[in-house]
Amino acid sequence: MVISRLSLSDFRSYPDAVIAPGPGLVVLTGENGAGKTNLLEAVSLLSPGRGLRGATLTEMVRRGGGGGFAVAARLGEVEVGTGTIPSAPERRQVRVNGAAASATSLSEWLSVLWLTPAMDRLFQEGAGGRRRFLDRLVLALSPGHGIHAARYEAAMRARNKLLGQEGPADEAWLAALEARMAEHGAAIVEARGAAVDALAARLAAAPEGPFARAGLALEGGEEPDLSAALRQGRRRDATAGRTLSGPHRADLVVTHLGKAQPASSCSTGEQKALLLGIVLAHADLVAEAAGRRPILLLDEVAAHLDPRRREALFARLEAGGGQVWMTGTEPALFAGAGAQRFHVGDGRAEPMEASAAS
Repeated sequence: MVISRLSLSDFRSYPDAVIAPGPGLVVLTGENGAGKTNLLEAVSLLSPGRGLRGATLTEMVRRGGGGGFAVAARLGEVEVGTGTIPSAPERRQVRVNGAAASATSLSEWLSVLWLTPAMDRLFQEGAGGRRRFLDRLVLALSPGHGIHAARYEAAMRARNKLLGQEGPADEAWLAALEARMAEHGAAIVEARGAAVDALAARLAAAPEGPFARAGLALEGGEEPDLSAALRQGRRRDATAGRTLSGPHRADLVVTHLGKAQPASSCSTGEQKALLLGIVLAHADLVAEAAGRRPILLLDEVAAHLDPRRREALFARLEAGGGQVWMTGTEPALFAGAGAQRFHVGDGRAEPMEASAAS
């Protein structure tokens, strides 16, 4: 799974840009604000969801552009693309080999995982961020997970709206929505559980190394009979203004196995190492289970690692294969990495000569 050509039109800081990377490590360097993360965000949009920033579609349109944007990539013989048009700026369009497709169908062609500086506080903040992180991992193993999640969320929103209306609610419609939530909720719980069990087993069996081994478990969000729990909780949920039972309440619990310590109590460097260890182990798991390695997007990953961990990271990424995009302000941060290097600035990503990159 390799992007051999990426093109952007009126996306963020790029009026019109093309980058042609190959397999292996792809390093993007440039000054702060040069547009390095914008390139990673463009790649992340070639998978279901709102990308690594979680931004709205209108936020991605270049200021002064035509009012829409386009991101397209070549994956072997397949062409995938997404974007918007000026007449429908809030509607995301997706094409595969020129034909219209759904955003969820993108997971059939590639998986994309990312780590960004904003995720450095994943273990300190609320459960929502950890659920989103987990669901991205699950999606790479179970492409249908995105469909179940979307339908569950749609049914939950409709139920919340119905419960919030004045007067008695339509009992038949409520029951139908709750049955839909129970159906898709069961699929979500099953897929998350299988992914966490497989990943936890792989991490537990891994030898000690420069990246801390994480213990993983799910907490909350599982009901023996979700439909009954929702029915019995209608009055409570109407008062709260939200649904208080279901897999949307689950949390991913992470511990430092070597220290038997919650990730939230670890140092910032240890938390970064735990996240890296999870993502790298997951990439190996996906490669074995799905027969394709996810594309990894590692934003500013080297800046917060000591030289020993940087060297270990590059060696592991090179050994794993696939395609890995990394950003940094200084080429020296990636010294020793066998990578294709591009300098980013002025709306372009230009290949760097080997001497300039060293």
